[in-house]
Amino acid sequence: MAENSTENKKTALVTGANKGIGYEIAAGLARLGYRVGVGARDTGRREEAVGKLQADGLDVFGVPLDVTDDASVTAAAAQLEAQGGLDVLVNNAAITGGMPQEPTKVSPDQVLAVVDTNVIGVIRVTNAMLPMLRRASSPRIVNVSSTVGSLTLQTAQAAAVGPISAAYSPTKSYLNAVTIQYAKELAGTGILINAGCPGYVATDLNGFQGFRTPEQGAAIFLELATLPDGGPTGTFRDDEGIQPW
Repeated sequence: MAENSTENKKTALVTGANKGIGYEIAAGLARLGYRVGVGARDTGRREEAVGKLQADGLDVFGVPLDVTDDASVTAAAAQLEAQGGLDVLVNNAAITGGMPQEPTKVSPDQVLAVVDTNVIGVIRVTNAMLPMLRRASSPRIVNVSSTVGSLTLQTAQAAAVGPISAAYSPTKSYLNAVTIQYAKELAGTGILINAGCPGYVATDLNGFQGFRTPEQGAAIFLELATLPDGGPTGTFRDDEGIQPW
């Protein structure tokens, strides 16, 4: 189990944690007794988030982290290693890629940018953190996905899972597929990896059009991050339970 210098605490890292759902996941884990790394690439926003959380009496620290940059991810892993290791990784950082996203209008560069953050970024960060997670007593990896990435739901009830999207939604399908492959490879290691959907949360990702609060959206990820040993792995769920891939 990861430790800091004064307390025997588990350590978590949340990417994209300076605002929205990521911020609430970081806050929630800290309230549960974790020491939480607030991962974010923007220095000002990261420091502001850390300051607000610390003002609430929470044990958090800033982690400079751009999930699209190898050197940044390597440096983040080195920082966590130097501070005692890692027990929980929450891959939250994501972008929408802007509009338009109809497949006949979206640009290849647009799609590649979203894939680089939402999928490759998760792989890049996860692989960098795995050596520490393998040493942890109850390691957990949580991927922030969405039902807009469910091929089953997109096909069966397309109107219920967002607008036409050839960039953002497919990256969540890709992320779900990657989650399954990690679960297969890590089976038997004690590392539980699951994906979750926060529901339609009001964040800047959707222009604050959602009807759920970031705190409500964070709840499923707090559950997945704190699963008991022997709990489920390779699942995709939201507040209502298991969802179809």
